[in-house]
Amino acid sequence: MSSSGDDLFTRDDPIFENKELLEINHLPEEGRIVGRDDEIADLANAVNPAIFGQSPSNLLIYGKTGTGKSLCAKHISERLVRVAKEEGVTAEFAYVDCAQDSTETQAVQTIAHSLNDSAVTDIKIPDKGLSTSTYYKRLWTVLDTQYEVVLIILDEVDKLDDDDILMQLSRAGEAGKLESCKIGVIGISNKIKYKDRMDERVKSSLCEREFVFPPYDANQLREIMQARSDAFKDGVLDSSVIPRAAALAAREHGDARKAIDILRYAGEIAQSTGNEVVREEYVVQARERAETDRFRELIRGSTPHSRYVLQALAVLALNSADEDGFRTTRIYDVYEEICRQEGSDTLSLRRVRDLLKEHAFLDIIEQSRQSGGSAEGSYTEHQLLEDPDVVRKVLVETDET
Repeated sequence: MSSSGDDLFTRDDPIFENKELLEINHLPEEGRIVGRDDEIADLANAVNPAIFGQSPSNLLIYGKTGTGKSLCAKHISERLVRVAKEEGVTAEFAYVDCAQDSTETQAVQTIAHSLNDSAVTDIKIPDKGLSTSTYYKRLWTVLDTQYEVVLIILDEVDKLDDDDILMQLSRAGEAGKLESCKIGVIGISNKIKYKDRMDERVKSSLCEREFVFPPYDANQLREIMQARSDAFKDGVLDSSVIPRAAALAAREHGDARKAIDILRYAGEIAQSTGNEVVREEYVVQARERAETDRFRELIRGSTPHSRYVLQALAVLALNSADEDGFRTTRIYDVYEEICRQEGSDTLSLRRVRDLLKEHAFLDIIEQSRQSGGSAEGSYTEHQLLEDPDVVRKVLVETDET
């Protein structure tokens, strides 16, 4: 039986009032969505027919991480469902994180499961055990039985293994799979060039409307954090904390997620040090922690050789700080040395080149074509977009676990 005087846990939080406001997946109330009025209006216009039971446009939304794409897509979908109900139309939306559900089967199962009310349809959607075609058949029945209109949000759509589900969803009506329900697909990607990889048939049906979300500027980031400042107890935030966090995040791609992360981490640092005021000095420490966590998330699930290639580029960046980029062959030389140290066989130069392309697609590195003149011809240079110290630190931690 535990003592009522147990001092292991903090019973009264001196820093946070409502920490949930600083969680990335928290969907804020309307008044807390800052700097995206035009984008919200454009999205609403594109899906507006749905409130009358008509087909909404299929949308593709681009923009760097932390520019409010998922936030606005969910917000618009929730409001559409509410307004459609007022118009006597049965509508709903489904959300799929394609980084997690990257196969066609996983994605269609998630959609069917989230939209199914088994008490109405008498249909079961098990986690696994059915063929992909069976999941689709059950999904079409669920949609026609329950809804007049459905929006399907495919977040990080570029992480899907292939375009098959995009083909099925965007053409379900014309292919006769659905009798009455109308579908609108909202694809979200951090990759502006994602569309170039698409099957032409999918491109023509999915990309009816395209939107690009620009990065937030420092003023917008300050407003975003100010709108969530009641996550903290009154008086604990030093007046310079939010401006400093906004300036740091604006300098690094205008990422609202990073800004909110920095603010939350700064509060946690104050909490862990027993300080009842969140000071500006904690913001710099919090930024380092946010960078580390973000990069750790980016390389989660990567192969050892994928990490060795990144480690090689980080070593070059740290040892040659005056150089902006490095040729593939130089990276390969360092990669070979790392493989020797790790007791691992090396991959071919061609495969390493492919791994570098994958890192560029994830925005971990940037690639640029250079001309070496008539003697050398053209070649590719690679530059880390992440802090090389952070990259090395996280890679060492990852390889030790």
